[in-house]
Amino acid sequence: MINQINQKIAEDFLCAFKAHDWEGIRSQLHADIKWTLPGNGMISGTAVGADAVIERTKIIIGGGVQTKLHHILVGQNGLTLSLNNAAISADGRILDEELATVLTVDNGLIIKIDTYLSNVPMMEKYFSK
Repeated sequence: MINQINQKIAEDFLCAFKAHDWEGIRSQLHADIKWTLPGNGMISGTAVGADAVIERTKIIIGGGVQTKLHHILVGQNGLTLSLNNAAISADGRILDEELATVLTVDNGLIIKIDTYLSNVPMMEKYFSK
């Protein structure tokens, strides 16, 4: 039963992400959620709270990033999304990296997101000012 719930959370989250449905995303997040991204770039560090998570998501989407889902891996306490992010900025910066985004779930809400990247320097350069 837990695995089916976590699978549904993953599918709903990805659907809302692709549709830029901010309220759809927010409805799946705990108010005190924390999202960590490695590195020292503009979007790196820990975003705390649903508003901060939504703002980070808007920056990523606003950067023209196209996200491709490889796999949804379901666990007892959440799920992992195996993804590829790719984009080319107007000034020629390139983003093409593999990600593992781990969503920790409690009582049907995402309480923590940890993202692991294949190329942190590339992400920092792409999202630099």
